[in-house]
Parts: sequence; structure tokens; C-alpha cells
Amino acid sequence: MRSLTALVLCEFSDTVGSALRRQGFKTFTNDILPTEGDSRWHIQGDCFDAMRMAFRETDLIIMHPPCTALAVSGNGTYAKGKPKHSERLAAIDWTTKLFEAAKSEATYVCMENPVGILPFKPTQYIQPWQHGHPEQKKTGLWMHNLPPLEPTDNVYREMMKLPRSERERTWYMSPSENRGHERSKTFPGIADALAKQFAAHIKQERRREKK
Repeated sequence: MRSLTALVLCEFSDTVGSALRRQGFKTFTNDILPTEGDSRWHIQGDCFDAMRMAFRETDLIIMHPPCTALAVSGNGTYAKGKPKHSERLAAIDWTTKLFEAAKSEATYVCMENPVGILPFKPTQYIQPWQHGHPEQKKTGLWMHNLPPLEPTDNVYREMMKLPRSERERTWYMSPSENRGHERSKTFPGIADALAKQFAAHIKQERRREKK
């Protein structure tokens, strides 16, 4: 049986990439930045080029497209009538095209983005506290041929005992050159949940197809 293959678009941290490799996926990551992981498994450059370069057959694509212009938190700058509204329209168009391209390249696709203004609704919203991290960061997942992500380690009660600055750590980060990069990284607990649950689902589908 052919090995499972995966491509993680817009990821320089290798958090999801390494989680997928632990589940047996041959995995490339892609970003315009160099990777913090093993450079042999990173395609630096354009997302669309990466999809063509990665594998002859890609089973799974997980994508984290840039969210600055898409997130509702940016409405003060990117909403209609605001200075950068044209950038929001361009981001909607680019992200929609990327999602559609990913669905044509891979059987299974998951797109991750914060609460935003994309014209198509996410399959579900998840929180870090559902996967072992006592923090709040509502995040949407758009699934193609994949089931919703199931919680793995609910630490909501523990989180609510913490001060707000710790519960919402990513939003309270001090301004710095790396702030945007740090806020964009996937929580390891979520990465592990994605990798384990998607691997189990795809393997189950393969077994069904063989019968």
C-alpha cells in the first residue's frame, strides 16, 4: 500500500508537519519563510507551486492561509470603506482560489483560519482548551472529505482559573518583530489532534475501498 502523503501550506514552524510525520505521513511543509524544522521537507515559495512540486499524489492538504486581512479583528482597517478594503477583497479571492486548488490536488483538505469574513462558512470552530492548552483562541476549520475534529483534552475549568492575560496570551503579546509569527503558530495539542484523527479517518477509508 502506498504511503500516506501530506502537504502543509503556509507553515514555517513545522508544528503540523512534524505531527503528521509521527503518524506515518510523508509530509512537506511550505511557506515563503524558511522552515524551523528539517529543510529537506520544506518547499519555500508560492503555495500553488508547492502543490505541483510536492507529490505525484497528495492524500491530505492542511492549509493556514494568511489571516490579517480576513479576520474580523481587522475590521477597523480592512472593512468596507476602510483604508485597506481592497486588500481584504484580494485576500478573499486568493484564499478561495487556494482552497479550491487544494481540493483539486488532494482527496482530503483542511483549512484553518480565525473568525473572519470568508464567504463560505467553516465546518466547525475549535479552541485550544479543547486540546490541552488553557487558552482561548477561536479558530475555524473548513473540511473537505474529513470529519469534524473531536476534543482530546478539555482543560476549560483549569483555564478559567487563570487571569485573562494568560487565557488570551496570544492577544496580549507585546509588540515585536516576531509577534505575528508567534501568534500564527498552531498549538501542538491541536496539531497532534489533526494528525491522529485525520490519519485514522484516511486509513479507515482506504480499508473500505479495498473491500
